[in-house]
Amino acid sequence: MAMREIRVIPDPVLRTPCEEITTIDDRVRALVEDLVETVDDDGRAGLAAPQIGVSLRAFSWNIEDEIGYVLNPRITALSEDEYQDGEEGCLSVPGLWYPTTRAWYARVEGIDLDGKPVVVEGTELMARALQHECDHLDGMLYLDRLEKSVRRKAMRELRSQL
Repeated sequence: MAMREIRVIPDPVLRTPCEEITTIDDRVRALVEDLVETVDDDGRAGLAAPQIGVSLRAFSWNIEDEIGYVLNPRITALSEDEYQDGEEGCLSVPGLWYPTTRAWYARVEGIDLDGKPVVVEGTELMARALQHECDHLDGMLYLDRLEKSVRRKAMRELRSQL
């Protein structure tokens, strides 16, 4: 296992949609170990494979002292009439926090390292993390979800840091 370096914007891997995992081999097992090891640090709620430079559909989470992972996750349910607004940040966009609207509840389905079905669901912070990490796997950042005026401000601040 290894604590991996976090890729930051404008690294192109963060904007690349990830490939499905078709074979669970030693490479995928090592990826999961690295995702779990790297997310297990103060202030980290989730970590997607592209954030450590790997364009495969996998992420880990660290919510309320529970650490886990899922392979080939897909969002299968979101609350349609309950939302949460709150400051959101990203390890790949360091130092920027902006109000981001997310569904209050989310459910993700995928598989584990044995190829068995996995369902991960939750509300509030867990729901936010599930949505955030699935966005990463589709080549999106939370900045893409900001309201237009807030996004302009965020992009100005980001450019000033680069």
